[in-house]
Amino acid sequence: MTLRVHTNNPEEAVAAAFFRVQQTSMADVPILNPALSVEAIDFRHWQGNWLGMVVTPWCMSLTLLPGNAQGWISVGVNKRRFIKFPAGDFAFLGGHEEELGEYQSCSLFSPMNKFSNQFEAVQTARAALIGLLTAPVVKADSTVEQVDRKPVTRKLSRRGFLAFHKS
Repeated sequence: MTLRVHTNNPEEAVAAAFFRVQQTSMADVPILNPALSVEAIDFRHWQGNWLGMVVTPWCMSLTLLPGNAQGWISVGVNKRRFIKFPAGDFAFLGGHEEELGEYQSCSLFSPMNKFSNQFEAVQTARAALIGLLTAPVVKADSTVEQVDRKPVTRKLSRRGFLAFHKS
């Protein structure tokens, strides 16, 4: 598997890859939400690579693609890697699609039955991406414990992250 570096914004390639997946391997899967379609959202440079969201009828995922060969850490298909963001550490799985080459994703929602329309899913994806890149505000009553007078910040799970940034 050769590493494909994306020098330009990969949104079109990401949308094309996941649309093809929807039409082929996901075509008859019963968890598809018919109110949703494939959309690549708000890809931006992040630590030398491309980070954005992908909304599909079956999942919503943070997606990372190589922006340069030096800053990319390959993990292999279906292998996990933890990536540190201002909001905490998140587990990403390696993947490969013909249109993209190697990429890594972190599923935030699957299945997508909680979303009634595309607009709602896209707005949730945008809010999650902003939340991911924003350090949480430490609340003295809920996220910091006093242990021998030294604060200990709890790590947020994906569910905790989404709940924390929804409020």
